[in-house]
Amino acid sequence: MKRQGLVLRALSYLYVLLGCILIGGPMYLTVANAMKDTQQFTSNFFAPPQSLYLDNFINVISKANYFRYVFNSTFVMVAGVALILLLVPITAFPVARHMRTKRYYRFVYYFILLGIFVPFQVKMLPIVKLMASLKLMNPVGLVLLYGCGALCQDIFLMVGYIQTLPRDLEEAAAIDGCTRLGVIFRIVYPLLSPMLATILIKDALWIWNDFQMPLLILNVSTDYWTLPLFQYNFKSTYSVDFTMAFAAFTLSILPMMIIFLLAQKKIMGGLTTGAVKS
Repeated sequence: MKRQGLVLRALSYLYVLLGCILIGGPMYLTVANAMKDTQQFTSNFFAPPQSLYLDNFINVISKANYFRYVFNSTFVMVAGVALILLLVPITAFPVARHMRTKRYYRFVYYFILLGIFVPFQVKMLPIVKLMASLKLMNPVGLVLLYGCGALCQDIFLMVGYIQTLPRDLEEAAAIDGCTRLGVIFRIVYPLLSPMLATILIKDALWIWNDFQMPLLILNVSTDYWTLPLFQYNFKSTYSVDFTMAFAAFTLSILPMMIIFLLAQKKIMGGLTTGAVKS
């Protein structure tokens, strides 16, 4: 048994080391090459920068409409996440509380879950056709798409979390005259903060870094571009300005890294509490 425990511990350390290499390696290459000039980049891709070369960052920021693209990405992310955080608890709460006793809520739950298994490539053409017919090929339309696209997975997570919460507080609030919406917003919402933080960071990362959906919806005008579309602009027909691209990637990583560090404890709490059943 002792030998088996040592083997399992060694395998766990090896797994963590492999994860650090797979995650830390690309991060190192991105930041290191963002601080190189073209000569350093072409001479040795893997070497650390010889000096703190910040011209790439200055050139990225000074490009035309850069801050417009930052604003577009921020607007789409904030509005999309706000819409998700509003819709998911309102939808998941009655499903979680009644799916075991009422057939209608079970049907709704399993019907929503089906959306997780539909590949995006299957939905891609119908989405473009629908949004074009509704004249929503713009950031507002993209926000609505993100709000709908996140519902399936987020409701699955939220229902599992709500089922771990006791009903006593809800029943006491209802006895005191609180309405159903009042129970959700005044009692349930504060209890959902770990899972809401989990959904926030998960969907914020998805929306901030997503390339495919903005490419389909926002490519009608450069004024609508988000940061991923702007970063793709460093690729020309015959070459790629890699150092500028790495600088743009580094700048786009920073906001999400800050959000994750601030919400890390609640994210882990939401994932573990929603997954473990007593």
